[in-house]
Amino acid sequence: MNEADTAQPGPGWAPRRAHPSGVLLAVVLLPALILMGCGGEDEIQQPVPLYGEDPIAYPVQLWDQGVEGETVLRIRVTEMGEVDSVEVRESSGHGGLDSAAVEGVRILGFQPGRRNGQRVRMWATVPVEFSTRPGENQ
Repeated sequence: MNEADTAQPGPGWAPRRAHPSGVLLAVVLLPALILMGCGGEDEIQQPVPLYGEDPIAYPVQLWDQGVEGETVLRIRVTEMGEVDSVEVRESSGHGGLDSAAVEGVRILGFQPGRRNGQRVRMWATVPVEFSTRPGENQ
């Protein structure tokens, strides 16, 4: 698998929602993603986020000001399930939200992707939603 291959969110993949306490309000991710750019008949398993404490914190000052938005990130997950590269694919329109999304996703853990049973490095797209309205999109 080359590093240009990118996993995209599948139908029903909800954005990660950040909260000012650092706890995500909704984490609804499908374990199977659609892989774009791969051909052939290789068996591919996408990286799956590990559940537990989520590190994406809503900047409290922006929460208090009612600033909302969604940052879409492109991340590379290593063979060990670590995020080693992060790119902002779509900005929320606010640098503070984008920075919080990047910082938080860098420390997320993943079950690594696999190709034909072997762990592989691959790219995935992760939306992070910053919303002051709890319970939406859950």
